[in-house]
Amino acid sequence: MMHKLIAIAAAGLAGSVILLAAAEGGAQGDSRSRITGAFQAGLVLPAKPHTGPLPALPRVSFDPPRSAAVVQQVYEFAARHPEVLQYVPCYCGCERVGHTANHSCFVKSRAADGRVTEWDSHGMGCAVCIDVAREAMTLFNGGSKPLAIREAIDKKYGSSFPSSTPTPRPAK
Repeated sequence: MMHKLIAIAAAGLAGSVILLAAAEGGAQGDSRSRITGAFQAGLVLPAKPHTGPLPALPRVSFDPPRSAAVVQQVYEFAARHPEVLQYVPCYCGCERVGHTANHSCFVKSRAADGRVTEWDSHGMGCAVCIDVAREAMTLFNGGSKPLAIREAIDKKYGSSFPSSTPTPRPAK
């Protein structure tokens, strides 16, 4: 009985995502449709981006492995571009703590409007998380689409950390 309810809810969610993607269309339609198709697999729910001022970053009792400026940049990128980092895997092993993508390393929760309500401090202390997000940010700022960013991250980190299990993320 519970499985049927979950299946019905998933089907309804997938239908809503399809309608949303069809309504958005435009220049981003091709890239979005591929990513939306992956989201339909039920692995992640696309989040709205955060707009406006961001909450203060979490305080930690250690020195982050990258400069404060870099850490600030990747946290802000995660908040403002979930359409990228929710699709990018992380290779640090954080799937063991429930992370589903590189986005989870930085953003713990969001309000329905996309506003970040809680940061995840894991990303603050993990060089792999920061480096994956920073590379995704650099590629995005250079004009790469989320699918190309995902492929570049998979290629680089999949071969660099072959024994690490990447976070679960939407299938290509």
